[in-house]
Amino acid sequence: MSVKERFKVIISDLDGTLLNNKHQISEYTKTVFQQLHDENYLIIVATGRHHLDALPIVEDLGCPVYLVTSNGARIHSPSKELLFSFDIKSDAVKSILDLDIHPDFTTVLFREKVWQTNKENKKLNSFQTVMNYPFEIVDFKTVEDLSAIKIFFTHDDHYKLVELKDQIMKDHSDEFHYAFSLPFCLEFMDKSVDKSVAISKILTLENYTFEESIAFGDGFNDEKMLISAGKALIMENAVDSLKSKLKHLEVINSNDNEGVAKYLSANLFC
Repeated sequence: MSVKERFKVIISDLDGTLLNNKHQISEYTKTVFQQLHDENYLIIVATGRHHLDALPIVEDLGCPVYLVTSNGARIHSPSKELLFSFDIKSDAVKSILDLDIHPDFTTVLFREKVWQTNKENKKLNSFQTVMNYPFEIVDFKTVEDLSAIKIFFTHDDHYKLVELKDQIMKDHSDEFHYAFSLPFCLEFMDKSVDKSVAISKILTLENYTFEESIAFGDGFNDEKMLISAGKALIMENAVDSLKSKLKHLEVINSNDNEGVAKYLSANLFC
């Protein structure tokens, strides 16, 4: 059975995967995805980004897609209807923020309409080509309601983030799981939340299975999604530790060389 006959669902991460290094979708990628839609493929975009940040990006594809955001804490239908949402309770967030976290780390809470942070971080701001999801600098010690979609830390030194991950997970492994979406991005979600879990909900709704899907990713927050898919491709620009862990997966062109679109065009439109 050919790739075209076997697969009916296309799943892709955004940053480092579908987006180029300017955090944009190329014109060629848009053309390929519009053709996928015309040929009745189900398209799912799954990202760590907040939905307010991701919605205008997927709109730019020019075709309807299901959108999984915040690593699975939100699902939106192609018509932008909210299908699923999950927030971490305030006390659980507080238990992490009460730890002795060095101020060198940028700490972020994804809230519904704003992301709250302990300081401005221009590197994070650069990910939004349009400031659709504004930030607010706060003193977390004075915030009464800390409920959040996810908790996010960033630092230029990956190994300091690894140390922070170990510090947090030491006493919180029953409540949270973590992922490095990029080497400088450490994210904590409720243990029930994952891209693969959210995608499974969509597949059930649309009467498909993971076996009928092709998935593309580059980060550790894509790992379970890639393992679950019928066929999974990993980006050339993915971190070496992920490529080594998933060494059975085929490595395709980098995000900046339109790897996803080129693979799909070569294998589905022949």
